[in-house]
Amino acid sequence: MDETPIIFDCAGASLLGVLHRPPRASAAVGVVLVVGGPQYRVGSHRQFVLLARELAAAGIPVLRFDYRGMGDSGGAVRDFEDVDADIGVAVDTLLSEVDAVRHVVLWGLCDAATANAFYAPGDPRIVGQVAANPWVRTVEGAAQAYIKHYYLRRLLSAELWRKVFNREFDARSAIADFVAKLRQSRAAGTDAARTDARPLPERLRDAQLRFAGATLLIISGQDLTAKEYLDRVAESPPWQDWLAAPATDVQRLEAADHTFSRAAWRAQVATITRDWILALSA
Repeated sequence: MDETPIIFDCAGASLLGVLHRPPRASAAVGVVLVVGGPQYRVGSHRQFVLLARELAAAGIPVLRFDYRGMGDSGGAVRDFEDVDADIGVAVDTLLSEVDAVRHVVLWGLCDAATANAFYAPGDPRIVGQVAANPWVRTVEGAAQAYIKHYYLRRLLSAELWRKVFNREFDARSAIADFVAKLRQSRAAGTDAARTDARPLPERLRDAQLRFAGATLLIISGQDLTAKEYLDRVAESPPWQDWLAAPATDVQRLEAADHTFSRAAWRAQVATITRDWILALSA
């Protein structure tokens, strides 16, 4: 396969990407791999390089790139809610560089998955999204997830009770931390600086429900970000219906952490992604 560095423009800033072009594209669907912060196009544990190579080996063209202010791209630093233009020009670039590609799947981990969800409903060229551990973080949501999925598990931990009986447990600090998390979990917060001041989970829910294409959700079992996302979905019947719909495929890696830090987990993600895109293309 051919791996070519490529530079393209976004609002006057130069974006750097790497185009993975198979010798012969066997799919009419290509992938734009959007990177979440604070990462760049290589990804944690080189996951995005390896994923792109796995997909290209299966005949699926891939463009992975740094959006403005990240990695080797120019422009001011921006967060995941302000990268629609970057994603759009990356899609343009992939379609113009690879003639066989007619449709695009967006792939993203964490806040990149959320950025893709915000972008995708407005671009009919996007037929699918792969969302790994989507980001719905709010102060209160994070605190709730911590209490529900961390403290309750610790109470059942033999190691915790060993420390208690051996007087190695700092109860005062633990209680103070728990009380702080409890207060945060009851807080109500919005981002008034945004045009849409609703909390992030509500905006992500509406974006995912508006998308007319297919979605592959990859969920790590040992990740509080993923658990927070699932907790928010569980609070919304329409969101639950979307999760159970035929156009949504949920794959759970129960032992995996947020960034799929083990080679076996990264290989699973690559295989799941490859097979799903090939089926979608067919």
